[in-house]
Amino acid sequence: MNASSLMSGVLAPVVTPFKDDYTPDRDRYLKHCQWLAAQNCGLAVFGTNSEANSLSIDERMSLLDMLVEGGVDPTRMMPGTGCCSIPDTVKLTKHAVDHGVGGVLMLPPFYYKNVSDEGLYRSFAEIIERVGDDRLRIYLYHFPQMSAVPLGIELVGRLQEAFPSIVVGMKDSSGDRENLEAMLRNFPGFGYFVGSEALLLANMRAGGVGCISATANINPAGIDGLFQKWKTDEADALQESLNQVRGTVQQFPLVPALKTIISHYGSDSEWNRLRPPLVELDDAQGEKLIADLQAIGFEMPGL
Repeated sequence: MNASSLMSGVLAPVVTPFKDDYTPDRDRYLKHCQWLAAQNCGLAVFGTNSEANSLSIDERMSLLDMLVEGGVDPTRMMPGTGCCSIPDTVKLTKHAVDHGVGGVLMLPPFYYKNVSDEGLYRSFAEIIERVGDDRLRIYLYHFPQMSAVPLGIELVGRLQEAFPSIVVGMKDSSGDRENLEAMLRNFPGFGYFVGSEALLLANMRAGGVGCISATANINPAGIDGLFQKWKTDEADALQESLNQVRGTVQQFPLVPALKTIISHYGSDSEWNRLRPPLVELDDAQGEKLIADLQAIGFEMPGL
């Protein structure tokens, strides 16, 4: 696999705005994606912070159609397509590949716990065979805290050996630096993204390619600044600045916190809505979050 064909940089698991009837707000969604793209931020649509597992298959496909029709570059998109059902994963993945996306982010089938590597291998292999398209590029999604189905080195190695031009990378949201370094030692050239900008500099120095971070929804230019300058003398200071923003935001559950921030800085209360079972921050939480961000001079220019 030619490294130039892999995705890299900073991607946002794009938050999904909802109308008062809990249907996706397509206009706000497109505008937010366009704003992110203008900050040199890729779009990992339908990720964890997108409330993807609260969206139907049809809703995801319709939103992706709308983004492409709206002029958003599909090569900078990495839609989440991993479902518990193989047919659902295949349907979403085929649809994304037909749009020419840069890759897909694929959770393992996450309902059944304590499954074997053999079972996980068969699941991924069956999906790849059913999609049957050489354009497919899979980034495995390792998020054991949420999925409770970890993706270990032996499984990744087996998938890489069997499908070297298709299983090309991973998003590691475990926050485990040792796992990051072990993966990159075992699979040099792997398209390895971390799930938080707090590990972006460490990932780049170990041979990774970027981050897919919730807070890229609100701080895309800042995070991209470190990605662009990770080899410079400024890198450690830039990392510390990003950590300050990240630490402020993650005092609270990330999805409602992100929507509170977008709602405030965009002067648009319609953003402050989540699809149940998730709920918004209460007034006291929201006021503290915004006050703490203002205290560190945080801004969202151009929103």
